[in-house]
Amino acid sequence: MRADDLDLPFAVTETGPPDADPVIVLPGGPCRGPEYLSDLAGLDSTRRLVVLHPRGTPRSGGLSRGWWQDADDVAALVDALGMDAAHLIAHSAGTRLALAAATRYPQLVRSLMLVTPPATWLTGAAHDGASIALDRTVPAVADALGALEEEDPATDDAFRQAFQRQAPATYAHWSEIERAHAQVGSVSRASALAWFDDVPADAVELIRAAPIPPTLVIGGSHDYLTGVKPVMDYSAVLGARLAMIEDCGHYPWVEQPAAFLRAADDWLSMVLAPSSEVP
Repeated sequence: MRADDLDLPFAVTETGPPDADPVIVLPGGPCRGPEYLSDLAGLDSTRRLVVLHPRGTPRSGGLSRGWWQDADDVAALVDALGMDAAHLIAHSAGTRLALAAATRYPQLVRSLMLVTPPATWLTGAAHDGASIALDRTVPAVADALGALEEEDPATDDAFRQAFQRQAPATYAHWSEIERAHAQVGSVSRASALAWFDDVPADAVELIRAAPIPPTLVIGGSHDYLTGVKPVMDYSAVLGARLAMIEDCGHYPWVEQPAAFLRAADDWLSMVLAPSSEVP
């Protein structure tokens, strides 16, 4: 059965070879419509990608129960796919959900690929965005950097407008390619706020104490949202491998597709290999 046909309380979409081993994909945003992931730079040409649309995204509807509780949905998807354990790919805010799943359901998560993860919440490291070499002379970028420092908007319309205004600071460059990508995948203030509901006060301690499975962290050298040093510290805390992609912001499959595809495919080739043991 294709993942699209599963009877689950959230939407699932599937691309790639139907006879390949499934890899579960968790989008960021938080709760951004997963269309912005596209085909992950063509990763689905050889990999069966099963995208979980978190509660609060347009196709699933409703609201997230918080990223910690929504790990139940990851477990439900693994079970519905008939898998003993799954490999997870997660982007940005979705990396919190991936870590919650690996912590709460360690027997169900075989490996993690965490792409441009927010990092300071897990490590306590200071954000080093001021050192990121964005072209601050571009008016849209300068305006975006200012918008990122403002308080959260109070309405859904204002939230969407702020998201678009902030977008130029989330890429290493602001060309036609990045401008087009920034328009894909709708967001909602209510969904984004709900993502952080009911998270245990000791979630960080629980994750840091958990036996995290083999993990690859992919960062961008020009990712203003995450910073660079925090992502390096985050990778070290998790005992993960780190692939830092040069001249790249928060969306490496858009900005540096060849480098992203190489890193992602090499990792999946290793962890999906029979009897693989990742050091």
